[in-house]
Amino acid sequence: MSGENSSADDVQADDVQRVWDVVVVGAGPAGASAAYAAAVAGRRVLLLEKAELPRYKTCGGGIIGPSRDALPPGFELPFKDRVHAVTFSNNGRFTRTRRSKQMMFGLINRPEFDQQLVEHAQKAGAELRTGAAVQRVEQHGSAVPDRRTVAVVLQGGETLLAHAVVGADGSASRIGAHVGVKVDQVDLGLEAEIPVPETVAEDWKGRVLIDWGPMPGSYGWVFPKGDTLTVGVISARGEGAATKRYLEDFIARLGLAGFEPSISSGHLTRCRADDSPLSRGRVLVCGDAAGLLEPWTREGISFALRSGRLAGEWAVRIAEAHDAVDTRRQALNYAFAVKAGLGVEMSVGKRMLAAFERRPGLFHAALTGFRPAWRAFKEITQGRTTLGELIRSHPLAQRALTAFGPEPAAKGQPPAEDPADEEAVTS
Repeated sequence: MSGENSSADDVQADDVQRVWDVVVVGAGPAGASAAYAAAVAGRRVLLLEKAELPRYKTCGGGIIGPSRDALPPGFELPFKDRVHAVTFSNNGRFTRTRRSKQMMFGLINRPEFDQQLVEHAQKAGAELRTGAAVQRVEQHGSAVPDRRTVAVVLQGGETLLAHAVVGADGSASRIGAHVGVKVDQVDLGLEAEIPVPETVAEDWKGRVLIDWGPMPGSYGWVFPKGDTLTVGVISARGEGAATKRYLEDFIARLGLAGFEPSISSGHLTRCRADDSPLSRGRVLVCGDAAGLLEPWTREGISFALRSGRLAGEWAVRIAEAHDAVDTRRQALNYAFAVKAGLGVEMSVGKRMLAAFERRPGLFHAALTGFRPAWRAFKEITQGRTTLGELIRSHPLAQRALTAFGPEPAAKGQPPAEDPADEEAVTS
């Protein structure tokens, strides 16, 4: 992009070393959305990604209504399937399928989806640099020429300068560590991409399976994507061996044990604590790097897209701030915007998870046999409402949530890693 919006100070700095308005770290949905939002505002944006694109990510790939609503204008979703039916089971029992005339949500492959988001950011003017692993960011010291600048230090020692930085580098975020992100819920997700014959694929077309699992708060899923089934499970960290057994048993129960997965992977998801910061100085965090995801389902794509867009918009304002007071004001505005929307949904999601952990059978019975519960599920996935709006507007839902899942007490930092978790993640 040209420097039409640059100040005289920026031009002088550029004579020594180029100073970007916004540097975004991480080119997943959150980072690409942030880069797009900042670039479309006419700013000089650099998007850094440590891997080469496209790259695989452990993810079911469900695109619900809020995700569709947060995409850039003109974005054509690369759906592999459109879901009109959900089969529910309770640890393999009491199986029932519910159907919808209208599509509830779509299924994508993350490498293709992420690549397309990055291309939209590039078309808006962002510059992409892959193979660039960030070691740290510095807001003080010899690498920082002035108080309006942040230094982004890459592995190998190269230093990039920016007036604002957005951390979107995933759940093990280096930028999140700099900001001081705190988490109070960590879960282990395991997933297998299983190529299947056409006859098997046809049986799953347009239908997903959700299985409420054997450990408190756990569940499994089958998402069809053409000739491949994405099969996964998730449960609280600390149950690594049991989670692996659940996935193995789940695959065997489905009759899929005879098919060789093309990819087997694992991933730790981290939900932010209520008092976790979203910024530090001129550095913002969004998506998984900020611990933003729905605590009950652990759905993260919609949270990444929405928080990424907000982070990009407020990074532009921070880049324009000329002193610490204005920088702080804009950072607080970003935090307010996140908490007012996504924070409310997370709060309700934590209560839903607490209720689900106590009474998974009740959730199963409601979704399979109580029409208002099924209707609410459809409306949430279609984007007609959110979990927060649903609880606020339906007294019956409020009473049920209070009765079966009292608001959980504040949690401390999660326990130390279970070695079985680490083995599962790296297998």
